[in-house]
Amino acid sequence: MHPLQWLAVAITIGLNALDGFDILASAFAAPGIAREWHVSREALGVVLSMELWGMVVGSIVLGGLADLAGRRRAMLLCLCVMTLGMVMATTAASPQTLSIWRLVTGLGIGGMLASINAVAAEMSNLKHRSLAMAIMVIGYPLGGVIGGLIVQQLLKGQSWRAVFALGAGATALFIPLVFLFVPETPAFLDQKRPAGALDAINRTLTRFRLPNLAALAPHEPEQARASVFDILKPGLIGTTLVLTFGYFFHAISFYFILKWAPKIIADLGHSPSEAAGVLTAANIGGAIGGACFGVFMHKFGIKRPTLVVLAGSVVGVALFGTHDKASSLLVWSIAASLGMVFANAAIVGFYASFAAGFPTHVRATGTGFAVGIGRFGGALSPILAGALFKAQLGLPVVAMVMAGGSLIALLLLAPFRLKPR
Repeated sequence: MHPLQWLAVAITIGLNALDGFDILASAFAAPGIAREWHVSREALGVVLSMELWGMVVGSIVLGGLADLAGRRRAMLLCLCVMTLGMVMATTAASPQTLSIWRLVTGLGIGGMLASINAVAAEMSNLKHRSLAMAIMVIGYPLGGVIGGLIVQQLLKGQSWRAVFALGAGATALFIPLVFLFVPETPAFLDQKRPAGALDAINRTLTRFRLPNLAALAPHEPEQARASVFDILKPGLIGTTLVLTFGYFFHAISFYFILKWAPKIIADLGHSPSEAAGVLTAANIGGAIGGACFGVFMHKFGIKRPTLVVLAGSVVGVALFGTHDKASSLLVWSIAASLGMVFANAAIVGFYASFAAGFPTHVRATGTGFAVGIGRFGGALSPILAGALFKAQLGLPVVAMVMAGGSLIALLLLAPFRLKPR
């Protein structure tokens, strides 16, 4: 692969890191939000879920846009929406207005995830595609790690609003990077064939020092009839349903630690900065798990390693709840980190499955649909946990219930036969 191909993949890593930080911004800010507005745990769970609800819509609507109008255009639009949401969150005067702007941010994040998944797959060659997909996905926890380290310092002297201001600035910086260094993918141009498609493809191939095309290959009859609704038709609907609902249930487990860890730690008497440190440790674990999973996926394929880490996620999330007030911050950090090692590795497995299971003309649509419905599970996660806490079930029981999501995902994926396309 040419260095400029790797640069395009690297930008998708950075964009996923932005998503990782942006979506965790409310979790980092949660203790301060609760303190300023005297928000209960149950009500805070609703606020924490709002960007996830936005992602449900954004993934489906803007994910489809990436297959209709192009990956590059969709990415630029999503960056603008994300920047707007983060800027306006700094001006929120109530939990209601903050929820609205977190919803807007989620719209952009959802569309971005579908777009960058397609770009990472289509900008890389077959030999390096698994690696490219794995490192793209670990951008998410890296964003949490890097952002968490900065936020720990910000929260020592500034209010929770500084968290959203940091996210807004970082997001805006990526707009020119995408504009300059991420061309439209040749796979999309070949599929859609807009005016000047051959010239646009050859410009990209020249940029990557690859041979130019004399002409585009004729479309097969089924290619000419291709539609973004093919994900719901015979031949693809089985793939769509298994991957969508598998991701849905795993997201319930995945977001439990990410959304509730700071509030759980703060309620034990630790400062917001210390609580953010535990979340940072969780994301370090997620990055390590994703990177190691990429190596295993390259050697053993996608499905078997994904089943293994889903089982690890069940155990890791359940064990997170076995600690109490007597546990030190180090113990909490290790527990959160171990849980996310497996939970994020499974996320890598699902994203690789999206790229492999959906053909080019519906790759972003299929990914967006699966991520959108899946993030509905993510949106339910903090609300469900909040309701369980309100029912006085205790952290150990709540963690066991939340770990059940990964178990259901494991049972759904086990009999499924993934057919790479």
